[in-house]
Amino acid sequence: MSVRAFLPKPVPRELLTHLLEVASRAPSGTNTQPWKVYVLQGASRDALVDKVCAAHDAIRDNPALAAEYQEAYDYYPKQWVSPYIDRRRENGWSLYGLLGIGKGDKDQMHAQHQRNYKFFDAPVGIMVTIDKIMGGGSLVDTGMFLQNLMVAARAHGLDTCPQAAWNHYARIILPHVGAGENEMLVCGLALGYADPTDKVNTFRTPREPAAHFTTWLE
Repeated sequence: MSVRAFLPKPVPRELLTHLLEVASRAPSGTNTQPWKVYVLQGASRDALVDKVCAAHDAIRDNPALAAEYQEAYDYYPKQWVSPYIDRRRENGWSLYGLLGIGKGDKDQMHAQHQRNYKFFDAPVGIMVTIDKIMGGGSLVDTGMFLQNLMVAARAHGLDTCPQAAWNHYARIILPHVGAGENEMLVCGLALGYADPTDKVNTFRTPREPAAHFTTWLE
């Protein structure tokens, strides 16, 4: 599950290194291993949070600024259709409903969305990139790497939240982490110990039964 509230409890570097080593066993086409990982903690994490939150606030005050912040690839479709738009809406309004945020409450919606850019208070923020020269298959490979990392984290009592929300702010993030000009941001990831007292972590997204998406051929 995606955790959206974390405790300030630090995560030892030795454990993070172990998780990344486990994740590195993810399969990739012809063993290209296209992922590159930046782990942010402490002052570096906090400085990035401040920069991106300031940009997010500036766009709220002047929506025209959004044109300056473009993601490197289309995570979502340019035109939404059913059933995907229905699932998206159900997810969004169910979460906001749990938190008591109404459809017209733009300030609370903005504040909740900005929680992404604070890593939901997780002490560890991770940015994952790939080389721009790589093909679309490398996004699949990197997704498997991320899944490995998330499952391994859970096995050690940690939780995560994968975040495409950061992608629009790559022009801020990539220089901050020291990424090369040949790199593109795939996504961010919040990692830490879940706050069991925060009601946001009671949120569970529905799933389609396997029978709805599986065709058996015999």
